Amino acid sequence: MARTQYKTIETDIPARLDRLPWSRWHLKILIGLGTVWILDGLEVTVVGNITTRLSESGSGIDITDAQVSGMAAALYVLGACLGALFFGHLTDRWGRRKLFMITLGVYLAATALTGLSTEAWMFFTFRFLTGAGIGGEYAAINSAVDELIPANYRGRINIIVNGTFWIGAAGGALLSIIALDEDLFPKGIGWRLTFFLGLVLGLVILLVRRTVPESPRWLFIHGREDEAEEIVRGIEDKVQRESGKQLADAEETITIHQRPVIGFGVIAKTMFGSYPKRAVLGFAMFIGQAFLYNSITFGYATILKTFFDIPAGATGYYYAVIAVFNFLGPLILSRFFDTWGRRPMISGTYLLSGIMLLITAWIFNAGLLTAVTLTACWCATLFFASAGASSAYLTVSEVFPMETRALAIAFFYAIGTATGGITGPLLFASMVETGEPFDTAIAFSVGAALMIIAGVIALFLGVDAERKSLENIAAPLSSTPN
Repeated sequence: MARTQYKTIETDIPARLDRLPWSRWHLKILIGLGTVWILDGLEVTVVGNITTRLSESGSGIDITDAQVSGMAAALYVLGACLGALFFGHLTDRWGRRKLFMITLGVYLAATALTGLSTEAWMFFTFRFLTGAGIGGEYAAINSAVDELIPANYRGRINIIVNGTFWIGAAGGALLSIIALDEDLFPKGIGWRLTFFLGLVLGLVILLVRRTVPESPRWLFIHGREDEAEEIVRGIEDKVQRESGKQLADAEETITIHQRPVIGFGVIAKTMFGSYPKRAVLGFAMFIGQAFLYNSITFGYATILKTFFDIPAGATGYYYAVIAVFNFLGPLILSRFFDTWGRRPMISGTYLLSGIMLLITAWIFNAGLLTAVTLTACWCATLFFASAGASSAYLTVSEVFPMETRALAIAFFYAIGTATGGITGPLLFASMVETGEPFDTAIAFSVGAALMIIAGVIALFLGVDAERKSLENIAAPLSSTPN
């Protein structure tokens, strides 16, 4: 293989990609890259709902409730955090396409092996690897979506893509009800089928994803401008043919000093030295949404059972309803992130959801809610919170230079996941399990307060990135001489 020659080039590729009208080609990109979050939602929800079945005699695996909800859940979170950082770094080194194929392959293998587990250690190992694959997906997919979708649509598509997690969550909640029905499946079979379903869906996504190209932006920075040009010409031909519109000329160009891999030191210096306010914004958004979601969803089944006598087998229906509203929020509100703008929408969704959860906490503590009305309050809160949470991924994926994009997503995702998946449950578990309404209201209030703080920070530090080229939001490091 010939050695890559790095040089200084002038290119109009970013402007050509950003001026494209919406087309069926972009829809294929949305489906090929975005549907993996359905798998993530399915994974997380299914495991939460089949916990009691796994620990029963005759399940085919020797494991306890505490091991599933404790050790296995913690290892999944750890895998997601480490996978995001490891694969995120490789995404910036090796390219978006190679990594989103690798990470999906890791997920497919791990989830299939989880369904075949017969010992606790096997279940733990494969849950860790499943988490690693999913964590790596977040960095690779969000990078690719931002770099392939035109600037006028980038916000709404990114919001919708991340919101599809909740389609999987709703499906997982309902699937677990069917899988645990012993009239349909034996104890040792039903729970395994839920993991095999994830495998089937993942294989379908893999077939669609094969048609997604490498990011031209990544290619021309890494000395492969001829490949980038070929891909962009192919995209332009398809979009022009599908839309029936004559494409306008792209006038804006950018000068790039091509370079190989950028080290961690340069990336860290860029994120925290050159863009400290944006780093604070990313921290606030990810931690706020992580605590809000855990204050509601962690122990939601315990809340329904303890305070409203809802049987464990019926909590999946309530979760499915909540999941639907979690998806409707990003779906309905997403276009306003491109029209009204990032700053008002991000701060608005964070502030609204935080205030609504505070009100819910007060009413809950007063004993004025039923299982149905509490679920309604959650649905209203999460309608806005879900769009806000999705905007956290959008924000960190577009406000840092391209060479740091995947690792920036991975870093903030790891912080949010670790906070929400480890610190959150540790903090809220004792509050919910006391059975005292006041303690649970405090758990709600903590999540609400952090969401409100993040909303205020977004109001002052938010970046007006709507309808702007990624290169205008944060100039590539390669566009500036060393």
